[in-house]
Amino acid sequence: MFSTTQTDIEARAADWLAQRDSAQWSAADAQALDVWLTADTRHRVALLRLQAHWQQAGRLQALGAGWTQAGPPPRGFWQTPASSRREQMLQAVLHRPATRQARSRNRLHHVASMAALAGCCAVLVSWAWRNYTHVDATSYRSAVGEIRTQALQDGSHAILASNTRIDVQLARTHRDVALVQGEAIFEVAKDPQRPFAVAVGGYRAVAVGTRFSVRRDQNDLRVVVTEGTVRLDAPSTDGHSSPSSMLPAGSVALVHDGSVLVRSLSVADAGQLLGWRDGWLVFRDTPLQDAVAEFNRYNTRKLRIADAEAGALRIGGSFRWDNEETFVRLLEAGFPVHADTTPTQITLSSR
Repeated sequence: MFSTTQTDIEARAADWLAQRDSAQWSAADAQALDVWLTADTRHRVALLRLQAHWQQAGRLQALGAGWTQAGPPPRGFWQTPASSRREQMLQAVLHRPATRQARSRNRLHHVASMAALAGCCAVLVSWAWRNYTHVDATSYRSAVGEIRTQALQDGSHAILASNTRIDVQLARTHRDVALVQGEAIFEVAKDPQRPFAVAVGGYRAVAVGTRFSVRRDQNDLRVVVTEGTVRLDAPSTDGHSSPSSMLPAGSVALVHDGSVLVRSLSVADAGQLLGWRDGWLVFRDTPLQDAVAEFNRYNTRKLRIADAEAGALRIGGSFRWDNEETFVRLLEAGFPVHADTTPTQITLSSR
């Protein structure tokens, strides 16, 4: 069993120094010394330190260590008990004023404490930096004909319309969503330190805590605000930032060919534009070709306009987006429209 106190370790190291340079040193002794040195780093440090002090003081030559160069050891040295040899070795090496020993130990303890503190600080800083810069990145999507409500990790919710995909990045300093395709309603958890931004084609709809929708139609964009306020940032042009549009509740912003048009509606009327979340499509004096495009967003069997005259008809009303057959029957009953139906397509033409 190896010594654990520093005093015992230094005493054992002195024994090894004295024994190693004696005529009785053997291969078995060398193997035992290696085992002792390997067992604890303090053992090796103690042995090296004692040996260095011994040589520096010149006492090694006086007692005959380095004895192969300085001649035999003093008379009777190896005949003394091992404990006496150890005391002579320790006294020779460590004979110095007590105050100097105390100062040396205090310096060593101080250096060791500072090194440990620095190591802990480095670990804490590294951990804090990783957490500060960490970004949770996730993608969500809905299939054609599916309305999906998705909880986000920051406490917000996204309601995905049919055939929609969003890419979400949440970090300690920001919350960024890219609307890749489709339309989504965002119910944003309030966090003034982390604005919530939805990006489409260089535009960014930024909110802190509010409810709004963003829709993407190729390069066109629509933002509908039903609660709170949203800031719509336009992309920079020629290195110069473009002015932002502030959208309070009831606002509808339409972006087409780089131009932004903002309309103000009642909150109830703005909410009707988002009737799809409850299964409804609401049309008000809408060209039939636009109504058909809306139905096609939610159904795999597509509606097709056969001629411009049929596409220009204007309709109004509320219709279930998952029941295009009823929509077609109402068209045939109330408008000069004829429908040709196949398992994969319904073609609408003027009569």
